[in-house]
Order: sequence, then structure tokens, then C-alpha cells
Amino acid sequence: MLTLLDAHPRYGRREMLSIGARGLAGLGAANWLASSALATPKSLPISDKSVILLFLHGGPSQFETFDPKMTAPVGIQSVTGEIQTALPGITFGSSFPQLAQRADRLTIVRSFATGDGNHDIKPVVSKETSGANVGSMYARVAGANRPESGMPTNAMLFPRSVDASTGPEVTAFGKMDSPGPLGAGFAPFVPGAGGDLQQNLELKVSIDRLGDRRTLLTELDRQRFQRDERGGISTTDPLQMQAFSTLLGGVAGAFDLSKEDPRTIARYDTAPLVRPDQIDRKWNNYNHYVDNAKSLGKLLLLARRLCEAGCGFVTVTTSFVWDMHADVNNATMEEGMRYMAPPLDHAVAAFLDDVEARGLSEKIMLVATGEMGRTPRINQNGGRDHWGNLSPLLMAGGGLRAGQVIGQSNRDGSEPSSQPIRIKNLVSTMLQTLIDPAELRLMPGIPREVLAATSEPPVEEV
Repeated sequence: MLTLLDAHPRYGRREMLSIGARGLAGLGAANWLASSALATPKSLPISDKSVILLFLHGGPSQFETFDPKMTAPVGIQSVTGEIQTALPGITFGSSFPQLAQRADRLTIVRSFATGDGNHDIKPVVSKETSGANVGSMYARVAGANRPESGMPTNAMLFPRSVDASTGPEVTAFGKMDSPGPLGAGFAPFVPGAGGDLQQNLELKVSIDRLGDRRTLLTELDRQRFQRDERGGISTTDPLQMQAFSTLLGGVAGAFDLSKEDPRTIARYDTAPLVRPDQIDRKWNNYNHYVDNAKSLGKLLLLARRLCEAGCGFVTVTTSFVWDMHADVNNATMEEGMRYMAPPLDHAVAAFLDDVEARGLSEKIMLVATGEMGRTPRINQNGGRDHWGNLSPLLMAGGGLRAGQVIGQSNRDGSEPSSQPIRIKNLVSTMLQTLIDPAELRLMPGIPREVLAATSEPPVEEV
């Protein structure tokens, strides 16, 4: 891990920026060469838009989110009731009052089916993406870094990216930062998520000298010499040094939330909504519930900052918290929604208001979904089990027509009653927001996996 420390005598040892091992790999020599080579053409088939994929890990219920089915019998209908939205005749689960008020800015898909009820990391990484993070496909076309700034084009945010007190990423169901067959140089940049380097690389650079390239490179060189002497990790490659200096000379500020207006941070902050003492400790997922509330709002704020600074694709993941079986690990649907819905409702609403105020609504697409939905019937313990035939999907911005509900579910909310929208359609929608598929086909050297993923009909055309 590369850690920048401000050793100011007044403040003591303050960590300014922490970049995990995978983030370092993403800025290494191979990546720098690849991004430069791909960015050489004067005109790439890419737009000036960005996509944020908010992955609701564990599988949120379609009933308690955006398709409450209150005309169905008790035991099927939403246990949290419904609330009228800004769209006539359209209701959401009652736990989402802020999103209900902003429904005219959303696209809700009620016919989205992920295909199975397995715990994994689709659609972030799936067979439809050939085992690669969706953002890695974009980076393979756009280049791994913006040549003019060094900004990564593809980033992955875990709770630890904004709060060091949160738990580590969940890896039991797959590697969300996998580049698949595209190569490690196109893996997402991961800030502040730890890593596998043998030792922490600490640069003690005063914050007022962070922009001084000579100071920075001198400190990097000193660390390199010490590590070589100890048989540790070397940073002798001049291209890697260039990557460090480019990143730290100008891009680091995008990853630093302290540079954001405190009023904006407060608007996004979800920590006060669900305090640790308000969550029952009997659930094994207690820490995940806590981490979700602490980090979700700030994760979306950081994602917005990265997009504003030039990052084209940002994956944001919650901790593994939407698996509401009502077993020893997970709360009941009713109790679990008290823990999970307020942060999601608040964070997405804050994001929508923020990007609209900044004139970025058409520039940034937000997608929120999980790997599956939940069973139509509440189980005997008050939870819902895995279900792959229907899943909630929220989209906003990026050029989508706002204020619409696409598709319909059947009477008991178990499957689409209109033509199903699949992961391949969602992946294609995100990529076609960023990449011109017709121009892409004329670009030499593009892997067939990327071409295939961008060729499916997008959501609005299904």
C-alpha cells in the first residue's frame, strides 16, 4: 500500500491518501504503457459520460424496494407497505420516501431478471462480461488512465475507501476488481482498500509540498533504495515513477473527501441514520449493517468526485447486507429494511440532487441493483429467500429518459410479465452510454469480449 502522510508538527501524523496494492498495480509500468498506447489515437469512440454501478450485495427484494405488489395477498406483498411516488399510479416500498419524491428523475425496471438465485457478484463480474469487471471493458477501449491527467478511467470503491474503520471487502463470492481476460492493466483502481504488498510504502511529505514533484520523487527514490537494500519491493521503473508523480501531483485531490464542501459531505452522510446501538447484535451480519450505514453516502460522494475528475466507470459496493433470510446471519425483511433502506434512500437522493445542481445529470448514469431478488413468499421466519427470476433495478441520468417504469412483473412478483431485461442488456446499456458501438467495430485490436458486450440491445430497446 502507498500511504501519503502529512507529518506537520502541529497536527502530528495524518494520513492523506492510501492506495491499495491493486491501485498500485493499476498505475504500474504495464498499465501506463497500455493506457498510453490505447489513448494515442486522436479520436476514441468514447463519450464524455460516466457510469456509477452501485452493487447492492446480497440481493435486495423487489417487493420492499420498487414493486410493492400491495394487491397481492399478505405474505407476498411488501411487508413495509407502499408510498405514492411523483409518478401517477406508481408506488415504491414505503421505506423510500425521498426516492418516491424524485421518481420523475428515475428509471425503474420491473422486468429485470438476473437469471439465478446464486450469491455471486453479477452483474459487476459475470459471464456476460467474460469474467471482467464491467469497467475493465470500458478501460480496455478508453485506456486505463486519462493521458492528460493520469486519472484512472475505472475505479472500484469498497467501504474502506472512505472509512478505515469498516471491515474488509467480501471476496467469498468473487473478485469484483477482476479484469478477466483483458489483462491486469485494466483492473479497477482501488483506493484505500488494503492490499498484498509486503510492506506499507509510506511517504512522509508535508501537505503543502505535495505538489512539489522534486520532493515527491526524491522521497520515492529514497524509499526505493531502502527497499532494495532490504530485498523488498522496487519502484525503479521510470514509467511507474511517472505514474506516481502524475497521480500524486494532481489527481490525489479527487480521492480526498476533505476537499469537498463540508455542507455537501453532511448532505450525503448516512452514518446518523442508523446508529450501531440501533442494530440488534444478535445478527451475525451486525458489522456489515453498521459498515453500510457508515459508508454508503460517502461512497456515492466519492464516486461523484471521481466521475467529475474524469473517471469513466466507478463500481461502488456495499458490504454483504441485503441477504434477508431471517436466519442467524440476517434480519427479517421488516427489521432488515429498517437498517438498509434509510441509507440507500438518503444517499441516492443526495446524489440525484447534487448532480442536478452541478449540471451533471446527463453526464453521469447511476445504476443500482444486486445479484438477484427475493422470493415472492415470506418464509416462516419473516424473511425472503434467494430468487433469480425477478430483481429490482434503478437507473438515473446519463441520457436515459427520466420518470419512467420499464416492464412489468406478474401478479405475485415472481417473474416478468413483459419481455425480460437481462444482465446482457444492462451491461450493454452501461457500455453504450460510454462507448459508440458502431465506431468501436471500426477500431483495430478490440477484444471480441468487448465487442460482444456492447452489441446487445440496451434496456430501453428491449
